[in-house]
Amino acid sequence: MYMCFTVLAGLALLTFSFLKNFPYFGEDCTYILRIIKLGIRLLGYKTIKPFYSILDCFLDAVKRHPTKIFLHFEGREYSYGEVDVQSNKVARALQAEIRLKEGDVVALFLANEPSFVWIWLGLAKLGCPAALLNFNIRSKSLLHCFSCCGAKVIIVSPELQDTVEEVLPMLREQGISVYLLSENCSIQGINTLLDKISQASDQPLSPDLRANVNIRSTALYIYTSGTTGLPKAAVITHERVWAASFLQASCGVTAEDIIYINLPLYHSAGFLIGMTGAIERGNCSLNLHRNFSASQFWDDCRKYNVTVMQYIGETLRYLCNTPKKDNDKNHKVRIAIGNGVRTDIWSEFLSRFGDIQVRELYAATEGNIGFLNYTSKIGAVGRANFVHSWFFPYTLIKFDIEKEEPVRSSEGLCIKAAKGETGLLVVKITHRTPFVGYAGNHQQNEKKRLRNVLEKGDLYFNTGDLLRLDHENFLYFQDRVGDTFRWKGENVATSEVADILILAHCILEANVYGVKVEGHEGRIGMAAVTLKEGEEFDCLDTYKQVVSYLPAYARPRFIRIQPCIETTGTFKMKKVRLVEEGFNCTYIKDPLYFLDLEKKTYVPLTEEIYRAITSREIKL
Repeated sequence: MYMCFTVLAGLALLTFSFLKNFPYFGEDCTYILRIIKLGIRLLGYKTIKPFYSILDCFLDAVKRHPTKIFLHFEGREYSYGEVDVQSNKVARALQAEIRLKEGDVVALFLANEPSFVWIWLGLAKLGCPAALLNFNIRSKSLLHCFSCCGAKVIIVSPELQDTVEEVLPMLREQGISVYLLSENCSIQGINTLLDKISQASDQPLSPDLRANVNIRSTALYIYTSGTTGLPKAAVITHERVWAASFLQASCGVTAEDIIYINLPLYHSAGFLIGMTGAIERGNCSLNLHRNFSASQFWDDCRKYNVTVMQYIGETLRYLCNTPKKDNDKNHKVRIAIGNGVRTDIWSEFLSRFGDIQVRELYAATEGNIGFLNYTSKIGAVGRANFVHSWFFPYTLIKFDIEKEEPVRSSEGLCIKAAKGETGLLVVKITHRTPFVGYAGNHQQNEKKRLRNVLEKGDLYFNTGDLLRLDHENFLYFQDRVGDTFRWKGENVATSEVADILILAHCILEANVYGVKVEGHEGRIGMAAVTLKEGEEFDCLDTYKQVVSYLPAYARPRFIRIQPCIETTGTFKMKKVRLVEEGFNCTYIKDPLYFLDLEKKTYVPLTEEIYRAITSREIKL
């Protein structure tokens, strides 16, 4: 008996010691088993014939439970069967009206609404890729989006009709057909579509219409900003759709969950992780919203029994900034999936709204890797483990921020960053981790490829992101490099903003960058500009240019007037010092201006305005 007790006590002591030294062992095992199972499923989808797509997964869900609610939207409910029928009508209307055939690209210029879902499904039934346009883009950017993906048809929400009318002559010149989701329209050159859909047959379509679609075929184009200054069409294959849709499963979402989506469906987060992720889970219900309302969010969650939410960093901050209520923890939300939340907001969110599993992730629309923080570790975007490293061979390399290039050894190879040291994330390009790239943009595709990284002749994807791996194997996002910054959950291309600024008659050159603002995620837009000889800074004209041609999140809120723009030896504009100095008018001697939305102009940035911004009296 004594011997037995001794053995049990010893085992208990060993177990305690093991768990103390490896506190995340259980979570590691659970996650590794999940990704192995998902990896095996993806491998199966690569080999099975005929190809099984996310559309087929949806059709199977329709067969199993046609009456179950798929979408909740503004007080209305749409079952799986109803959405399927609507998508049949869409496909048949488009087939009859436009003669769409497999492989034809159709651009969707739509807000978050149920029609977005069934129009995409209808296109998928015809084997047609969809180009998901950001409904904030205007003018030059909107036109560019067609040329890079080859779309010849655009389907438009009625509320976006004015935006399309602005560029209608150019669209017609390019032979692009415009279809409005309406039953009537008096504008020449804009066709109606809703009337055709309502009259179309709702009978199922033959799978033969998409017979040549396979796992490597293009399923979508999702646009991402970059150093070119114009949106780039990231090519999303059916393989990528499946891989992104698995994220919900990796987080522990089940078929019985109800998912709240207020992120735009033109983004990979809302569309791939949110919507297709729900389809992959089998029979989830989606609570779809046009946009985010912090004051309404928890009431919606309680009303619809929401169990899973999506977020960007700003989302959680807005929720934490709402007035406290006694019922803050009275809800069924158990998982929050997203990225970009600050550590302090993360902690505050949990303290106030209860024990919610925050699943912070790292990924890029065009990238070939993703990380997920599947633990309770606050602040991390992921955790390194041997299985993940095998699936996605990556490394962090030393990076020179001033020169904006990797540090290389005397042999010309990159140098691995040590644990605890910030490094550039690069991912080996292999058959298992391909970099498909951007449509019609060879130059930008090459810029994302990095050669001779660890061995002569190897090839890696350059994420353009700086991360840090700590001694517990947790990964932390540090910053972006290059010519983009992120604000309000959107990527902003600095050169695109600069191109608009120099349209102002007074501005000669513009150096655009993002600066940190206390209490906000990401970086807000700022520009150092030089003026044409003999010109004063024209506040009103500059305001008119940025408001007319840039979405709200891309407009530079601060302008710094400089006598000249500092450049490197290769004539690249220097930004590091400008970023560090920010917009603090107490020690910056250059004239500073602030975009005042109430006055609808740029105004001199005074110490009073500066204090109001930093104390959050002025909302950005």
